[in-house]
Amino acid sequence: MLSGCVSSAPPRESRPDTLRLLPAGSAASVLYVALGDSTVEGVGASAPTRNYVGRLHERLLEVYPRARLVNLGVGGATAAGVLGRQLPRALGLQPDLVTLSVGPNDITRERDPASYARDIETILRTLTNRTTAVVVVNLIPDLTLTPRFRGKEIEPRLRQRVVAFNEILTRQARAHGTEIVDLYTASHQEVPSRPELIGADHYHPSDEGYARWAELMWAGIEPRIMRPPKR
Repeated sequence: MLSGCVSSAPPRESRPDTLRLLPAGSAASVLYVALGDSTVEGVGASAPTRNYVGRLHERLLEVYPRARLVNLGVGGATAAGVLGRQLPRALGLQPDLVTLSVGPNDITRERDPASYARDIETILRTLTNRTTAVVVVNLIPDLTLTPRFRGKEIEPRLRQRVVAFNEILTRQARAHGTEIVDLYTASHQEVPSRPELIGADHYHPSDEGYARWAELMWAGIEPRIMRPPKR
C-alpha cells in the first residue's frame, strides 16, 4: 500500500456483482475505448500505433480479429477534462474495454486532490453503472524519475503528490471493481536502469517505454478475457 492517502468522501459502492470479462470467441467485435492524456494520445511515440494504446489494439486483434479502437486521449487532459469531454463520447460508444490514464497534469498544475478524487470516482462509477465494459486503470509512474523533474527543487513535493494521487486511484478503482495496473512500482524498478524508456522530450515515454507500458497493461487485461469452455 502506498503511503500518504488523501482523505476524501467515501465513494459510492458500485462494484459489479460479478467480475466483468471480455467475450469468449474470436468472432466477437470488441470495441476498445482509451481515455486520458498525452500518453494516451501518444506524445513521444514515433507513430500513433507505437504508443501503448495502439500496441494494446494490436494484441486485441490477435484474440479478436474484428477488434476496434477509439482513442479519445488528448494531450494536457486532466481528470475534469476526461469527465466533461471524453466520458460522454465513451458512453455513446458503449465499449467492451476501457483504459483510463490520467493524473500527471492534475499533479503538475497543483490541482486539489479532493477534486481529482471526486472526478475519478464519478468517471469510474459512471462507466460501471452505464456500460458493461471491462475498465482498466493504471497508476501514475513516478514523474520525478524523468529528467524533466529529477534533481529539481520541485522534486520532493511532486513525489508526494504522485503518491497521494495514486492512493486516490487505488481506492476508487477497488471500490468500483476496476482492474489496476501498477506503473508506479514498475517505474521505480525499471526507469533508473533503462533511460531509453524515456523519450526525447525527457518526460514522455519513448517507443520502448510505450512497448513496456503496453506489456504491463496487457497483463491486467488478459485475465479478463473469457476462455471458451473445454470440451
